[in-house]
Amino acid sequence: MSSEWPLWEIFIRGQHGLNHRHVGSLHAPDAEMALNHARDVYTRRNEGVSIWVVRSTDIVASAPSKRGPLFEPSNSKIYRHPTFFKIPEEVGKM
Repeated sequence: MSSEWPLWEIFIRGQHGLNHRHVGSLHAPDAEMALNHARDVYTRRNEGVSIWVVRSTDIVASAPSKRGPLFEPSNSKIYRHPTFFKIPEEVGKM
C-alpha cells in the first residue's frame, strides 16, 4: 500500500464566470481535506465562488493519438459548424 496521499485535480468557478476551470492539483487523504486545501491554495484573493475536487484516478480522457476516429463523425454534421447559420444584421459582430 502506498503511503502517498491520492492526487486531486482542482477546478474553480470564478465570481464572473459560468464554468469551472482547471487550476491545478494537490495531494490530500480525502475529498474534504482536498476541498479545504484547494480553498487555501487556489482562492487566496477571494476569486472563487465554487470549488470542485476530483480524484485524478477518476478522470477518463481521450488519447490525442485517437483524435481522428473519435472526432470524425462530427465533421458530417454541418449544422454544428458556425457557417451553417445566417446571422441577422441587427446582431452585429459576435
